[in-house]
Amino acid sequence: MTTVATQTHPASPGISWAQDASTMSLVGMAHGTSHFFHMLLPPLFPLFARDFGVSYAQLGLLVTVFFAISGVGQALSGFIVDRWGARPALFTALACFAMAALAGSVAQGLSGLVLAAALAGLGNAPFHPVDFTILNKRVSPARLGHAFSVHGISGNLGWALAPVVLLGVTSLSGSWRVAMQVAAGWALLMLALMVWQRAKLDDRVSERTPKEAPGDHGVRGQEAAALPPSPDLEHPLAFLRLPGVWLCFSFFFWSTVALSAIQSFASPALIAMHGLPVALTSYVVTGYMMFGAFGMAAGGFMAARAWPLERVIAVCLLGSASLLLAVAWGGLPPMVALALVAISGLGTGLAGPSRDMLIKRAAPPGATGRVYGTVYSGLDLGFALAAPMFGALIDRGMPQAVFLGSALALAAGVASAAWVGLHAAQRLNRKPLAAQGARALTKPLPHKNS
Repeated sequence: MTTVATQTHPASPGISWAQDASTMSLVGMAHGTSHFFHMLLPPLFPLFARDFGVSYAQLGLLVTVFFAISGVGQALSGFIVDRWGARPALFTALACFAMAALAGSVAQGLSGLVLAAALAGLGNAPFHPVDFTILNKRVSPARLGHAFSVHGISGNLGWALAPVVLLGVTSLSGSWRVAMQVAAGWALLMLALMVWQRAKLDDRVSERTPKEAPGDHGVRGQEAAALPPSPDLEHPLAFLRLPGVWLCFSFFFWSTVALSAIQSFASPALIAMHGLPVALTSYVVTGYMMFGAFGMAAGGFMAARAWPLERVIAVCLLGSASLLLAVAWGGLPPMVALALVAISGLGTGLAGPSRDMLIKRAAPPGATGRVYGTVYSGLDLGFALAAPMFGALIDRGMPQAVFLGSALALAAGVASAAWVGLHAAQRLNRKPLAAQGARALTKPLPHKNS
């Protein structure tokens, strides 16, 4: 089994900023591509409905297919990443994206689109275990907050760019099939780049330094000294017994329910509530994602400091929830409501890097890929279940429920994050000093009398 230093301090203290930046950039581009392919089909739904004569309910199943396959595959791919490494899974995922776009470009009906959604979901499955395994093993601990910030920003940019690129190419070429072919070309270009720069993505490093890396301080530094590998975690599935893993899963589920509501239904909800034109409301998601990207840039600096992660997450997410509650109230001028929905992305962006650092704290030694795969499958489950639920609320004439439900989901995410922090603190207090070579205890160490 790997040592404590292997898990907590994977990069040499002497590693240069340029080396870290190269790894961050490559992982960021790959992650942005995965988020772009989240949106491969939804922006083109009106054109599919026109050309194939299918209903929006049928087209909505494409989202469920994508995230159902991605969710199950994400949990399983964590084991693959831990066993065989991150790079092969990354190369395979990008190849699946190219095949998904090519399948979509030749689709002759709903079945062809289902195939495209399934291939895209399969390609999306390994990304979070791959990305976070590479970042945790190759980026200096003091720069991990910035690495998670770049990772989150790239995802938001992928979401924001997909509708612009796909609809822009469709408008210029007169065919959505050409837009699909352009998407396939982008995936192949990214695959070629990752293969060319594969040395900078190598997560198979055999020797690690046991020294404390600069900047790895505070709670995370304490955990490095206090957490020896537990024999209970030798079994590949032992990490599933850790409460922190499932609390992180619930945190991702609730935060993604809010994101899914905004991403899929903020535009029709604002149209129903305020009569705004679709040409205007279609930009609310792009605005939300761009504010989220700005927030993640700032959130990287917050996560890099020794601030309590749970407090950062709570303040930021509750701020976004307050803005969404104001929109749900319905008494605001239309343009103000639209602006507040977009600005609410700032709080979720600020919380993003702290969220990823929180998961790192919950991951036991040697199980990084498995933990991230399991936790991030909560994201896929949130997308798969929230979309039909909020769509039904709009169909029932309750558009304000989109924003009310988003706010409540963010509040539930804050509660989950608080429990993650509590269990991490309890886990820290239950561990003996590594220098003594003792096995993990089952009860907290006794406190000395003051």
